[in-house]
Amino acid sequence: MAAMISFEGREAIVTGGTGALGTAVVGRLVVAGATVHVPVYAAEELKGFPYRNHNAVKLYEGLNLEIEDDVAKLYDAPISLYASIHVAGGFDMGPIASTSLDMWNRLMRLNATTCFLCCREAVKKMSGHEGRIVNVAARPVLVPTGQMIAYSASKAAVAALTLSLAEELSDSSIWVNAIVPSIIDTPDNRTAMPNANFEVWPKPEEIAETVAFLASPKNTVTRGALVPVYGRS
Repeated sequence: MAAMISFEGREAIVTGGTGALGTAVVGRLVVAGATVHVPVYAAEELKGFPYRNHNAVKLYEGLNLEIEDDVAKLYDAPISLYASIHVAGGFDMGPIASTSLDMWNRLMRLNATTCFLCCREAVKKMSGHEGRIVNVAARPVLVPTGQMIAYSASKAAVAALTLSLAEELSDSSIWVNAIVPSIIDTPDNRTAMPNANFEVWPKPEEIAETVAFLASPKNTVTRGALVPVYGRS
């Protein structure tokens, strides 16, 4: 798959592009020849970001993807947008009795609202030509998991948005899909779960291969899919 995928002459937006999975996606697209546009909320996100000074990576600092005007500003940039990949999001957990309304609202904003706003602006930007949208749901949407009420609900909204939008755009050339990861093998997750079996967790670079295919011109038939990227976990 790696040798076949080409983004030569194409541009992509990757939200959450400075995180562990986002960095892997940015790197995969750059290798495939894409110009990648990455919104950045806070400057400290760029510490250690390996593509900070890469010629094919354009950074847009100070944007909050929960804010409508900021998202519009990103997509109003002079970009010939082919792929919009929405990795930005957040996580929290706990039993429902201790789940505050603040946690619920925060996860809805971080996961569902950012995805909605970016999908909407991407569709506007891609109107009249071919494009690809890839969202990020989560395994608890498909495999119920306790003590993740707010997180699961916010990611279920992402999944529902993906399926509905794919159908809405079925007569166009804009394919909309979502990946559905389990726990990803990242430094933060290893620190949070030091006794877990890291070997079975999918690696960011492995998941990035699936994202790159779904976002690429090679994907000629897949739309409205929730694609598990669990690995052996």
